[in-house]
Amino acid sequence: MKNESLTIKSNGTHEIEIKKSRFICTMARIENEDQAKNIIAKVSKDNAKANHNCFAYMLGDDDHIQRESDNGEPSGTAGVPILEVLKMNQLHNVLAVVTRYFSGIKLGAGGLIRAYSNATSTTIDSLGIVKLVNKQEIKLTIEYNQFDKLKYFLEQASIPIEATNYTDKIEVVIAVSKQDFEPLITQITNLLSDQFSYKKGEWKMFEVPYSREARQKDEDN
Repeated sequence: MKNESLTIKSNGTHEIEIKKSRFICTMARIENEDQAKNIIAKVSKDNAKANHNCFAYMLGDDDHIQRESDNGEPSGTAGVPILEVLKMNQLHNVLAVVTRYFSGIKLGAGGLIRAYSNATSTTIDSLGIVKLVNKQEIKLTIEYNQFDKLKYFLEQASIPIEATNYTDKIEVVIAVSKQDFEPLITQITNLLSDQFSYKKGEWKMFEVPYSREARQKDEDN
């Protein structure tokens, strides 16, 4: 798995209406194609009276699996627009199914492309985006009289304490990315005058809030 990737904050649905046609987008995190197919089948069953249940998804660290379906809409007007929105937002291992209840008013090819794109993008906005960051747990062992100083430092650095264990000393568990490890240990060494010890723990995926501003900053860099 990548050290960092973007995904939706939570699974969910969002609905928009265009010329009285209802477009209901269901989005979910997925881990494999079987899971994607099961969710598509469930959404289609739950919306059996809908005119179309179009979808797109991307899977894999390098998005090497990409699938899309127009499900009866004119070729290229539904599945591809949904997929393009997922790509534009750089969402990995995410499925989007857009259900359409047709009102009888035709939208034309351009109108359909915009409708399916908007249904997907507004759902992403509704659910939110998070960054998945691969971090390693670090167990810091300190004296009791060092805790307030360390806690304040970690708060200022926006590094949350994952756990605190109290024995004859205090064990503070934090998590850091690979590139941040050495600079952080150097800072803590200076902060505590090298009067502490640490032990590396497991690697885990952590969810970090992600905004449009952060996305723009990443793109600019």
